[in-house]
Amino acid sequence: MSAEPEIAKDAVLKRSERIPEDTPQVHGYDFNQGVDYSKLLESYVHTGFQASNLGLAIKEINKMLDCRAQPLDAEQQDVHETDEFIRRRSKCTIFLGYTSNLVSSGMRETLRFLAEHRMIDCIVTTAGGVEEDFIKCLAPTFMGSFELNGRDLRERGINRIGNLLVPNDNYCKFEDWLMPLLDEMLEEQRSKGTVWSPSRIIQRLGERIDDPSSIYYWAAKNQIPVYCPALTDGSLGDMMYFHSFRQPGLVVDILSDLRRLNTMAVKAVNSGMIIVGGGIIKHHICNANLMRNGADYSVFINTASEFDGSDSGARPDEAVSWGKIRKEATPVKVYAEATLVFPLIVGETFAKRHFSHKDATM
Repeated sequence: MSAEPEIAKDAVLKRSERIPEDTPQVHGYDFNQGVDYSKLLESYVHTGFQASNLGLAIKEINKMLDCRAQPLDAEQQDVHETDEFIRRRSKCTIFLGYTSNLVSSGMRETLRFLAEHRMIDCIVTTAGGVEEDFIKCLAPTFMGSFELNGRDLRERGINRIGNLLVPNDNYCKFEDWLMPLLDEMLEEQRSKGTVWSPSRIIQRLGERIDDPSSIYYWAAKNQIPVYCPALTDGSLGDMMYFHSFRQPGLVVDILSDLRRLNTMAVKAVNSGMIIVGGGIIKHHICNANLMRNGADYSVFINTASEFDGSDSGARPDEAVSWGKIRKEATPVKVYAEATLVFPLIVGETFAKRHFSHKDATM
């Protein structure tokens, strides 16, 4: 018999350093315990890969909510703030950002739940994230397929958003509803000197839609400001463009919204960011939190990678380098398509607390 090659033996049977005893062990959910979705999601944190990140995101948001549940001290009461929409309400100001595709999808109902029960303090979204909510109050969006032929759909006047279908008639109905409101805003600008920022336009539309299925109906009702720095980048912009020919003169002031948003961040006792998607909504919230030397709690959910240098794909640690997240924070990024995971996260955080509190008070 020949001897084992020492080089191979040393390579294969290399001794390990001792792992600290308090290091969590990998362990998944045992379905022999029955089907318990809450316990299943609790097990994610020790499952590994993106399941662990989802579990950590749930923990991070629950830390935000624990902080938010604490009453303000006497000196923290925002008694001098005259703008009710940006008045400090709790020890943790929560900034929620999301992209338009999520409102086009069935995620709209999850987002509406958060606004309906005043669980967040402000919203930052895109033009599509605004208009798609109102359009759904006027006409439905339908299920389709990612594989439908674009040329054929164009001939039929049907727009595709992933595997969702929006008849172009929906946008015609939106124009019929919106144009008189733009006339009304222009008249108020001329007669009363009203300054229309995107958030004040969205507030007015939320008041006028008068439909409890709308996110922005509840945002207006609950005095939650909705910021949209790119308000003209969508159907809303198309309608404003047409309106500028019919009734020229409407001015949209984006600077006053920047001041409003940054003021919310500056005077937050603690701040939490929940950003679902990337692009302008992600940077706008993060940059506002730079004004206070960073957010205390952060959760990012998107599918983008950092290797192209984009802000959308940037991990939370990059935001730490800019002062947009605090150095001592424990931020989490979940690499996942939002419609798969965000309703589960809301279920284990906001919704669970809402119904636990409701049951306790009955």
